[in-house]
Amino acid sequence: MINRYKNRNIYNNTDDIYSSIISNRNVKILRHYNTLNIYRPSEDEYKNVNFIEHIWTIGDRYYKLSYKFYGNTRDWWIIALFNNRPTESHNKIGDVIKIPTRVIEVIRLFKL
Repeated sequence: MINRYKNRNIYNNTDDIYSSIISNRNVKILRHYNTLNIYRPSEDEYKNVNFIEHIWTIGDRYYKLSYKFYGNTRDWWIIALFNNRPTESHNKIGDVIKIPTRVIEVIRLFKL
């Protein structure tokens, strides 16, 4: 399994704006991941990745497509990232999305 949090730093956040959350949870700090900077590949780099086209239909979810094509629900974010559509609401019925057939190619492509 590829972890989307790999190589991400965790920060302890004690900022005042979170004081009510910290108090309500009865903790001293909140831990946050840093924002990931993602390399955006060129059109030529995209051409080297094998994929299957899928027409978005009623009931489609990234996690369901991940299960169907990869055998697990955890890699949904790879499909979203590859299509530059971070959530299902960025798709509409009839849209064609690309499902990369080799996850490792996408990981290398985006330099994650």
